[in-house]
Amino acid sequence: MDKSIALINQRIREGTAQVVTADRMPALVEELGEDRALKEVDVVTTGTFGAMCSSGAFLNFGHADPPIRMERVWLNDVEAYGGLAAVDAYIGATQQSTTLGDQYGGAHVMEDLVSGHVVELRGISRGTDCYPRRNITTELTIEDLNQAMMMNPRNAYQRYNAATNSTDQTLHTYMGTLLPNRGNINYSGAGCLSPLSNDPTFRTIGGGVPIFLCGATGMVVGEGTQHSPAGGFGTLSVTGDMKKMGPDFLRAATMHQYGVSLYVGIGVPIPILDHDMVRSTAIRDEDITVDLLDYGVPRRNRPALRRVSYAELKTGKIEVNGEEVRTSSLSSYRKALEVARTLQGWIQKGTFELALPTRRIDPTVSARPMRETALVPRVRDIMNTNVISISEDESIRSAAKTLLKGDTNHLPVLNRDGTLVGIVTTYDVSKAVVKEEKNQKVKDVMTTRVIKTSPDEHVDVAAQKLERYNISALPVVDNQNKMVGLLTAIDLGKLFGKRWQK
Repeated sequence: MDKSIALINQRIREGTAQVVTADRMPALVEELGEDRALKEVDVVTTGTFGAMCSSGAFLNFGHADPPIRMERVWLNDVEAYGGLAAVDAYIGATQQSTTLGDQYGGAHVMEDLVSGHVVELRGISRGTDCYPRRNITTELTIEDLNQAMMMNPRNAYQRYNAATNSTDQTLHTYMGTLLPNRGNINYSGAGCLSPLSNDPTFRTIGGGVPIFLCGATGMVVGEGTQHSPAGGFGTLSVTGDMKKMGPDFLRAATMHQYGVSLYVGIGVPIPILDHDMVRSTAIRDEDITVDLLDYGVPRRNRPALRRVSYAELKTGKIEVNGEEVRTSSLSSYRKALEVARTLQGWIQKGTFELALPTRRIDPTVSARPMRETALVPRVRDIMNTNVISISEDESIRSAAKTLLKGDTNHLPVLNRDGTLVGIVTTYDVSKAVVKEEKNQKVKDVMTTRVIKTSPDEHVDVAAQKLERYNISALPVVDNQNKMVGLLTAIDLGKLFGKRWQK
């Protein structure tokens, strides 16, 4: 027997609705069977609590006297977008402080506001006839605002690919810190508790559907940006009144050496209308699989090392190429469950009713990559292929003579097979000469932990390596670690100089 949303809402008002959290539904369906589960369960509540960078808020400050049209706006030194009306602004969660950098950002401003803290507003303008004021500085709380409307373009990812790092360098990413040589695996998402995993065809989730959002009632606006449900990566755009929210389910965070993000608690109620909804809400962590991607490859399409389920990820370790690697979650399953249980309580008390979408979300679309009209130069396009190298068994004197010729300040060091094993610079040789140790060879003074690049790497990525490690040259190697060229800061300077001239 199918059920209507009207019947379920009537039971909610009467206090007789049967509500279960999504983590309990698989076992319940296995125990009761689909027919009895349909009869006995009215609503399944879901939850997720994780970093949702594509978040922010529209704020209205009210008019000052004399009035000002704020063209640039800062809140606690975090710039908000002022290209709206005179005293409206949009603050993005990832925008960083002009004074504190990634230690404070838009997410922290939002958390301070919902926590009742005082925030400094600073605005500037060129001044007009009807808005003559040119600057303003004042302090305010969220209660001083006319509106504080959370408006998040992309939240509640259906699932997230897991991340690891095959390079010998630590990487700092939106998936957290990834240790070298596949030292760890990070993942995110609540698995079987995740809202979109429980309704992957978007039958009951869409525009106009009421949801739990950061401790208050919110609403689904529609599909989120980068919505790609055809591959299992649907997203939602959501909104809610920040004045009714609290810091228990809205927390700012800084990803080390990456930037600011906002942890958002979202829960979506799923009405159990028929057998199809029973089946979709009976999903288990074992049923939700993602790719383990190698973030050591700085490309849009990173290589997948294997397929892995949320059940495996949650065990704390998985096997990769015969080795056990520890896993850790960037999101909080405990908080996600708290979201689902809080929403469950609201429904059971009769204070939260359900609605079907007034605007459906397409479950078949795929997100497209950016259309690029200009070719991005690769390392092979500007590298120097006439590279002077040296053997690891040659003497320091030989290296000094080569460097003194003035053709280079960097000597890639090769072994007998022609494989790159190190690099030696003028500075390394100078130190060795000062020590005056006898019979020293190149292998005794060379740097063995070589930062290198490949012919196909984008020059922007190579430039970032030079800046990050404060070096002035990168050996270019092929897949067998054989030298094919050298890229220097001078080569990059010439290229970027041409870009600026254009």
